[in-house]
Amino acid sequence: MAKTIEFLNFLSLRGPSIWTYYPVLEVWVDIGDLEDCPSNTVPGLYDRLVQLLPGLVEHRCSYGERGGFLRRLEEGTWPAHIMEHVTLELLTLIGLPGGFGKARETPIRGIYKVVVSAWDEDVTRQALYTARDLLLAAIEDRPFDLTATLEALHDLKDERYLGPSTASIVDAAMSRKIPSIRLSNCSLVQLGYGAARRMIWTAETDRTSAIAEGISRDKNLTKTLLQSCGIPMPEGRSVDSADDAWDAACDLGMPVVIKPEDGNHGRGVFTNLSTQVEVANAYAVAVDEGSGVLIERFVPGVEHRVLVVGGRVAAAARGEEAAVIGDGRSTVLELIELQLNSDPRRGTTENHPLNLVRLDSAARLELERLGLTGDSVPVDGQRVLISRHGNVAHDCTALVHPSVAAHCVLAARVVGLDIAGIDLVTADISQPLRAVNGAVIEVNAGPGLLMHLKPASGEPAPVGHAIIEHLFGPEETGRIPIVGITGSAHKTACAHLLNHFLRLVGRTVGMASSQGLFVKNRCIAAGNQANRVAANRLLINNTVEVAIVENDSRVILSEGLAYDRCAVGVVTSIDVAQHIGPFHIDTPEKVFSVFRTQIDVVLPTGVGVLNADEPMIVDMAELCDGAVLFFTQNPASSVVAAHIEQGGRAVILHARECRFVQGAEEVGCLTLPASDLPALALLSALATGWAFDLNIDLMRAGLDTLSDVLPPGGLG
Repeated sequence: MAKTIEFLNFLSLRGPSIWTYYPVLEVWVDIGDLEDCPSNTVPGLYDRLVQLLPGLVEHRCSYGERGGFLRRLEEGTWPAHIMEHVTLELLTLIGLPGGFGKARETPIRGIYKVVVSAWDEDVTRQALYTARDLLLAAIEDRPFDLTATLEALHDLKDERYLGPSTASIVDAAMSRKIPSIRLSNCSLVQLGYGAARRMIWTAETDRTSAIAEGISRDKNLTKTLLQSCGIPMPEGRSVDSADDAWDAACDLGMPVVIKPEDGNHGRGVFTNLSTQVEVANAYAVAVDEGSGVLIERFVPGVEHRVLVVGGRVAAAARGEEAAVIGDGRSTVLELIELQLNSDPRRGTTENHPLNLVRLDSAARLELERLGLTGDSVPVDGQRVLISRHGNVAHDCTALVHPSVAAHCVLAARVVGLDIAGIDLVTADISQPLRAVNGAVIEVNAGPGLLMHLKPASGEPAPVGHAIIEHLFGPEETGRIPIVGITGSAHKTACAHLLNHFLRLVGRTVGMASSQGLFVKNRCIAAGNQANRVAANRLLINNTVEVAIVENDSRVILSEGLAYDRCAVGVVTSIDVAQHIGPFHIDTPEKVFSVFRTQIDVVLPTGVGVLNADEPMIVDMAELCDGAVLFFTQNPASSVVAAHIEQGGRAVILHARECRFVQGAEEVGCLTLPASDLPALALLSALATGWAFDLNIDLMRAGLDTLSDVLPPGGLG
């Protein structure tokens, strides 16, 4: 009977969870009869897996050394563990980052949890299915077409994952610990949270003006604006017919350039035109590429692209001619394939810095000048020019003359673009433009970054970092204060009381709780909104200055937290028995691992607020990267006594008196009002408010107006 591996459940944990800080896919796997078939009992399995995936040797596994996983494979390990590593290797082979993986038994025989990094959920899900099929083929000694499988996975990744330009900006944000949220399947990404957020769409930002984009698309208007500021530009004008184009060419002097007024990507651009036939043919093509045609004086030299970000030159690249050398036997088309397109740097994906060379209308014009066509056979040694301006993909950032940089920065500013690709032609970019008769020819909005990230030659430029530095000042993190509250009870009351305190300060507060989703105390969505989706709505709302998020254990286990880090993390109480059972949580240790997630994500500058009366919660203090603030209903608590002796903060309740203590000093005291709310709910809220550095008198005023907080039916 054929062996089977069945997927029972998929959980997409898009934020911090019991496993790790980063997005993962958790799949529950039933390996059936394979529970009785560890790897060392399957003849030939080791060799077949290594032959299919030699990269498995790099997996360190529990031994923490190269070859560690293969050692486990030899000694004997179970299919769920093998599938974890096969999935990670498949993701590595298609170029996805990260390699987090776990495989853990559940209390049910044959059922495991397999957890792997999931930078894109669809791609990772498909990689898991592929890993299962590959593993079963290896177990049963059946053929497996790895090449076709990887191609399909790679195509899915290219369709779903961020392109290299956007990814470079997101990676740069990550290096500064600025969080990001992908807002669409395209390249629209939010950097930061709430009121501190910024937005990018590849190389466009929320500072990129629509008016400036419109100006950049109108080449004639751009030329007029730049010339008025003294930027060297080729003379030229709009033309409305082939005859008008020839008249303009005669006025300008040969050679000339013809191009669409609002074209892009070099389509319909013809250079070095010298005859009436060439001008007429070029006009016929250019007029179909845009809303008008522009004719300009031809500027001799090499095309360059200068990237300007936030008023500074971030990178520069130069182009080069594409030409072939005849061998007396091959046609021009054959020579293009043999000498140009065979270059591994050329291709159709974003991983290729150079495009494949094709015989477009401009290339055919160059061949006509030599009396050739694509089917002609050049003589041995004859140089045949295919494209005068090939890919602009060779880094020359270090060579840019200061005056050239100044012209480019001015061009971007005049058009109004915060990020711009300045196209210029010059014989030598290390010399002033006027000294070599160079000129700026175009200003582009939303410029491509790939030529700078993966140049065909030279060093990559850190353009992603330049864009992040443009969007965020040196001290800016893109973060708003987030308060995450979890526990078995009283978390809803704690959230609503804190919301009430912060409203008295005048902050725009967003709150996701089991009572609803609120912004400035206005209910945006009713019902239980203590979930990731609701919290995410707060984080993408640019009016929210503070976010309060209630997280129960089910959210942490099934969705992961909505945020990567928080300013204040609160654990109110834990009833272990309440959480045993669901999601295969069957021990107190596993319950602990669920609730510690909230404390694991407290920022180093933040505060963990913990109930000192519950030993399980006290044990979380050492896991907090920030400071710890305890609250207790036991004035004689030894935990609190030791904490304040070390200079820590604590809120201590004795009868109805609530004392705020830091080190040896009592910094404030207030009396709890009569209320239907449990004392623990009030105490945790006051401790959280103090962790937020709220004034004690302000919180006293908040308690005096509790009726403003309680919704109909009260708080759970």
